[in-house]
Amino acid sequence: MNTKRVVGWVAFFGVAATLAWGPEYFKQADDSDPAVAAVATPTKGKSTGAVAAASTATAVVPIKDLSPAGDLFAARSWKPAPVLGTVIEQPVVVTQEVQVPTAPPLPFQFVGRLDDRSDLQVFLQNGEKIYVVRKGDVIDETWRIERISDEELSLVYLPLHLAQTLSVGSTE
Repeated sequence: MNTKRVVGWVAFFGVAATLAWGPEYFKQADDSDPAVAAVATPTKGKSTGAVAAASTATAVVPIKDLSPAGDLFAARSWKPAPVLGTVIEQPVVVTQEVQVPTAPPLPFQFVGRLDDRSDLQVFLQNGEKIYVVRKGDVIDETWRIERISDEELSLVYLPLHLAQTLSVGSTE
């Protein structure tokens, strides 16, 4: 081997060993690092009787905490954090509008009437159905005939007991 090469390698390993062991050698004993934990290890004895004596005299070996501090992948930015404004909410008084229930529009159309001397009948149409009604009749359990006159027919919407009128002709 070449002597220059050997001297180079020896110098390299010497510098590497100095850099590796140097900080531990020059470190003072009273330095206390909060990230360093102390672990007690028993000293090795040559006999079994020395093991009991070694358990009382333990050497303290510092171990550094290598766990990461905080989130390693947290978003970082040079921009200042936005300041959020405060919102003061005023209570809003909402008044409920009470809607008066109303009957639906009359589904019937006047078709005609038949006036006997004893009875008056009116013909009403709802879609394709034709009803022949007299005073007091109930249609589909929803509408009741209250009064029949020459000009109008008075019906009562039974769920709400509201009266409506339907024009059935004139006095002519």
